Amino acid sequence: MIPAGVNSPVRAWRAVGGDPRFLVRGRGAFVWDADGNELIDLVCAWGPLIAGHAHPDVVQAVTNAAKRGTGFGAPTPVEIELAEAIVGAFPSIEKVRLVTSGTEATMTAMRIARGATGRSRVIKFNGCYHGHNDSLLVKAGSGAATFGVPDSAGVPGSISELTSVVEYNDLDSLRASLAIDPPPAAVIVEPIAANMGVVLPAPGFLETVLELAHDAGALVIFDEVISGFRVARGGAQELYGVKADLTCLGKIVGGGLPVAAVGGRADLLDLLAPMGPVYQAGTLSGNPIACTAGRETIRLLDATAYQLLERRGAALQEGLEDAIRNAGVDASVQRVGSLLTLFFGVEAVHDFTDAARTDTDAFASFFRAMIERGVNLPPSQYEAWFVSLAHGDAEIERIVAAARSALGA
Repeated sequence: MIPAGVNSPVRAWRAVGGDPRFLVRGRGAFVWDADGNELIDLVCAWGPLIAGHAHPDVVQAVTNAAKRGTGFGAPTPVEIELAEAIVGAFPSIEKVRLVTSGTEATMTAMRIARGATGRSRVIKFNGCYHGHNDSLLVKAGSGAATFGVPDSAGVPGSISELTSVVEYNDLDSLRASLAIDPPPAAVIVEPIAANMGVVLPAPGFLETVLELAHDAGALVIFDEVISGFRVARGGAQELYGVKADLTCLGKIVGGGLPVAAVGGRADLLDLLAPMGPVYQAGTLSGNPIACTAGRETIRLLDATAYQLLERRGAALQEGLEDAIRNAGVDASVQRVGSLLTLFFGVEAVHDFTDAARTDTDAFASFFRAMIERGVNLPPSQYEAWFVSLAHGDAEIERIVAAARSALGA
């Protein structure tokens, strides 16, 4: 009844083999599948559950909100409270429009950029995923400034031709693309790439992206759907001391329920209807239950929380690297805070070309071995692992012990 039995492709385990576990319950750092197996979870709903599964404060607030009504199709106070939390965390965000998914956020950000500049072309970086909207489902061609070709059936070439693809951490390829006609409306980038595995920006990369784009009259969109509220309260922009023109948020801002956001300078957000000519709307945008989950999750993220996430993330990285050395396996770990990836077959990954050289067969074997040892990992070499506040020292030690056994085998 459901294509491939899943409602999002990576859940089908095609990259690792076998049949996916159907999960029925979560609590803290653990999930249980329909057969009763307990697993330490490093997926955390692909990032939103930074406080862990079913945090009692979040559950209680959501329960109370549901008793008042599941939705109204009208403004509610909790929308303002969530917006205030977002604006307070990101100095680059003066106003915010709440939407339902990260895909909708990036689509809206591009529409704002095109409306503000009167231009149509957008530049993205190879290996960065910005949702499944037509304009951004493209892959790189053979040259530094190659126009994109569709990466999905059903995407018209006339749409994908409006997107140019350049290499992440490669400023020369960006310069080349900015120099060609037609001039771009925007450059969109994951400031910390997390959809080819976790790949950090090179020193000065983000600052120069902003400088080059602005010199060309283009806006810069940071896709912080994953990094926002994850690597710091103010996301990658706080971590690296930079400010984007427009920022896309998701995952944690919904606390596990479907909320996302696009924010930025007031003059840009005021282009949105009904104030301006850029149209965007959504029946479920700002749903009170979802906004409540996001608000309560963000309330848990104080300075102490981020110190704890850094300590636990570092402990997991150190344990994995020690296990890799002891097993004599060709692998490496890349991490920012509570976000990390174990790559097989490479010493380091700086861009999608490096990521494409990883040993996906080795990862698939490792994934299956970890599941057998009670650890739930994202079922793809190219995804990030997520540590939550619920992952205590004991859970980190169990994960590392499982990895030692799996790598040794």
